Amino acid sequence: MAKDGAAATVSDDALFTMRWTRAERDLMTPLTRLYGKAMKPATIQKRVRALLAEKWAERPKDLRALDLARDVSPDWYLRQDMAGYVFYVDRFAGDMKAVADRIPYLQSLGIRYAHFMPCLKPRPGDSDGGYAVMDYGKIDPRLGSMADFKRVAKKMRKAGISPCIDMVLNHTAREHDWAVRARKGDAFRQQFYRLYDDETIPLQYEETLLEVFPDQAPGNFTWDDDLGKWVWTTFNSFQWDLNWENPEVFLAILGIILDLANAGAEVLRLDAVAFMWKRLGTVCQNEPEVHDILQAINQAASVAAPAVIFKAEAIVGPHQLVPYLGAGRHTGKVSNLAYHNSLMVQYWSALATGRADLMTHVLRTHFPERFTNAQWATYIRCHDDIGWAITEDDAEAVGVTGPGHRKFLSDFYAGRFPGSFARGADFQVNERTGDARTNGTTAALTGLQAAETPEDIDLAVRRILLGHALIAGFGGMPLIYMGDEIGLPNDESFRDDPDRAGDGRWMQRPTMDWQTAEAAPEADTPAGRIWRGTRHILRVRAEIDALRGDVPASVLGTGHDKLLVVRRPGTEGTLTGLYNFTPQDQQIEAQRVCIDHAAMPMDMLTGALPAREADRIVVPPYGAVWLHEELR
Repeated sequence: MAKDGAAATVSDDALFTMRWTRAERDLMTPLTRLYGKAMKPATIQKRVRALLAEKWAERPKDLRALDLARDVSPDWYLRQDMAGYVFYVDRFAGDMKAVADRIPYLQSLGIRYAHFMPCLKPRPGDSDGGYAVMDYGKIDPRLGSMADFKRVAKKMRKAGISPCIDMVLNHTAREHDWAVRARKGDAFRQQFYRLYDDETIPLQYEETLLEVFPDQAPGNFTWDDDLGKWVWTTFNSFQWDLNWENPEVFLAILGIILDLANAGAEVLRLDAVAFMWKRLGTVCQNEPEVHDILQAINQAASVAAPAVIFKAEAIVGPHQLVPYLGAGRHTGKVSNLAYHNSLMVQYWSALATGRADLMTHVLRTHFPERFTNAQWATYIRCHDDIGWAITEDDAEAVGVTGPGHRKFLSDFYAGRFPGSFARGADFQVNERTGDARTNGTTAALTGLQAAETPEDIDLAVRRILLGHALIAGFGGMPLIYMGDEIGLPNDESFRDDPDRAGDGRWMQRPTMDWQTAEAAPEADTPAGRIWRGTRHILRVRAEIDALRGDVPASVLGTGHDKLLVVRRPGTEGTLTGLYNFTPQDQQIEAQRVCIDHAAMPMDMLTGALPAREADRIVVPPYGAVWLHEELR
């Protein structure tokens, strides 16, 4: 007992030991499964603990204080006031130092999470948008230094904003030091990659592998003249896949992750995780070992940097997506966030068709109502293309075909379909199947870019705000992609840059228009309407307990094919969200959405009772209604 009222203290060594004890079983079990044959379990345990102790000793005092706060409130990222903003440093602010000057802008919008798009040192020239990393320990010198990032991250923490940074797990750049040493004959580093003396094994794998970039980088293997071997290159020839069967790779990457955590990253976006483990005879995506790796990373960080959480970048189909937030033996132990790719795809599908029945079917059929220690990251656009991940079974469940519907969507959003309001573009067309992915900003795909009349503008703005209300009200952390809050159009200037001209995704990566953004709060313009509408949605969300990430989200099967209805029973009250995907009013009987017509709750988005016709709730064109029934 402490004497004379003195507070009891716990040493840093004791804290480390307690956290190790807490995590040891969930950390060592997957590591033993993964590497027990390549390295003695006792050796793995000794080396991992030593690495964690080393990184914990280097952890700055203010981050150790944050660790304690997060130990006390481990659900911090599940709160309803958490909303994210995603940006490229150069296109948002110019450089890393200047990001600090934009913190007040993020605060004014209601942002509590800031994702710095790839900013670690990339290879020269084409770097796949920064995802071909040459040095994980340095910031891209065009943006600044790691010291600059540390200073900005510290300022963000003081402002209540959690910084997120990308960590590419599947591959490094060909110019990374490990690959350079491998090309020089370093046998130890050659084991970090998947290398082959001849085509025999690569050709066996290619029988079942898919192509990520069939246009610009066909195949999955590249012959390297310096090395005199074939290299596994899932994405581009300059992105060398790591050999995750080697425990030395795990240890090296874990050290890098903890270094980034010690630099101030509170969220690590783990890129391309679905591709990490290879198995002959499969597509080499979403293999069970991937989830063991993610669990081990998460549990290791809970010892040496417990303030940190992880977001899995797995843009896969509904059946494969759920395990990235924890399922079976990995429940509550893997990623804390994962992109709800299906929600994004279904939003665009519903806008194009004016029907929500496919969306309702997919969301009701494939996804649990909530997760343990995890939630969705919800979004309508990002830096990447849209892959129309709609299966045959799901399409047929609502009376269409998979190939036909995917073809319709790519035609519609490229502006080819009669009556389309969209102005996007095809990406990576598969000539054999006819499938194509889609590029374009939110403003271009919702019709704002092509709008010529006040009515067209109004409908486009409504579509954008419908999307932002959907991702804020569905459940999970909503992510606003830079420029969407002011309706930035496609950027065609990438075609003039030889390092970018071959990658159409730069179309949806425009430079921030600060003149428009700074005027938006007061401007009587489409940008002003979108900005104020987005800010309002996030502010209302922050006050509704039912929008916490740990509240179940139940998609109701109402039989209404134009409305999506989501019900969320919180501890303070139940929120029922109704989303209309058509340009006309839609009506639905209150009882079909479990609402008592005689005791109609308030629409939180308008602060008034919803419009009604007899016993029916009226949802306006491209409108969202959030009905909140308070518990008494």
